Amino acid sequence: MGGRLSAGVKVLEGEKLPDYLMDQEATHEKLLPFVLLLQKIIRRRPFLIKSLENVLCKLIQSLEHFDKDGREKLGLATAMIFQQKLGVQPENVFEALMNSTLVAKGTSLDFFTMFAKDFLRQGSFDDLMLILKKGKVEDKLMELFPVSKRAPEHFNSHFEGAGLHKLVEHFKKKLSDVKLKELGKELSEMVAQEDDVDSVIDFVKAKSEEASLADSDIIRTIWTSVMDAIEWSPKNVQQNLNNAMRQVKKWAKLLGAICTKGKHEVLLIYAIQTYCYENTKLMKLFPQIVRTLYDADVLAEDTILYWYSKGQNQKGRQIFLRDIEPFVKWLEEAEEEEED
Repeated sequence: MGGRLSAGVKVLEGEKLPDYLMDQEATHEKLLPFVLLLQKIIRRRPFLIKSLENVLCKLIQSLEHFDKDGREKLGLATAMIFQQKLGVQPENVFEALMNSTLVAKGTSLDFFTMFAKDFLRQGSFDDLMLILKKGKVEDKLMELFPVSKRAPEHFNSHFEGAGLHKLVEHFKKKLSDVKLKELGKELSEMVAQEDDVDSVIDFVKAKSEEASLADSDIIRTIWTSVMDAIEWSPKNVQQNLNNAMRQVKKWAKLLGAICTKGKHEVLLIYAIQTYCYENTKLMKLFPQIVRTLYDADVLAEDTILYWYSKGQNQKGRQIFLRDIEPFVKWLEEAEEEEED
């Protein structure tokens, strides 16, 4: 590139790179040699990383002065700079991209889309998310959209159309987690305040329908919220056990109103199993909780027998199987008597 040499070396004749990246075609293959050249230079002169970062940020801030082809080249080059790990800090780059003028014109969104698509050609989705996390934009991707289009449907439609399906799924999961957290917080407050059970049922059903949450997430959140509302004693173990069973009996109607299908009941047992396993003080209560919910017509006999023979949740399973065995045998004997 220009044939400039250090003292004591000879020129190696061969094809030289054109000295301007923007003169190249907007393809990965045409732009990669320039990035690899930068990589070689930076390995010898690490102090140039900051200069490269500053230039890259200035170019991004000036995106509106480039045509569509030029923006695409910069997007591809930026992706390759991170792919090849040249040491540029993501936070400064993405901060430049969040320029309000660029966002309003849709320029930032187009640039990021090209960047993400090309990055995923060689890098993994986890690597991309790590860069976004370091850039402090993992939870701010919606802010790349103009204000009038900052809605989940626009987000999903845009990135699905660009072929970035994993990004859409990641966004849906993050959005679901936020809604579940909100549901859990509000539900915990209602349970702690001992609100009317019927009003709590109406609240949960309305929130679940509005947020389109998965059954497993809803059931787990309800169970956790109900149990976390208990005021646990640091010393009195028996009091804790009594309070836990009192809570189960009190809110059994809520659980029954949400668990209206066999698969819901299985998910509820899984939630109870996990909660008791992770809160060791409650492990001995597992069979009592299941029995109480059976008596309250929340859990059906077939559901309990299915969990006993084919349950998939392995957390503490062998311990719980042993503890609940007498109750299961009683169910089986009762079933045989009915058949006779």
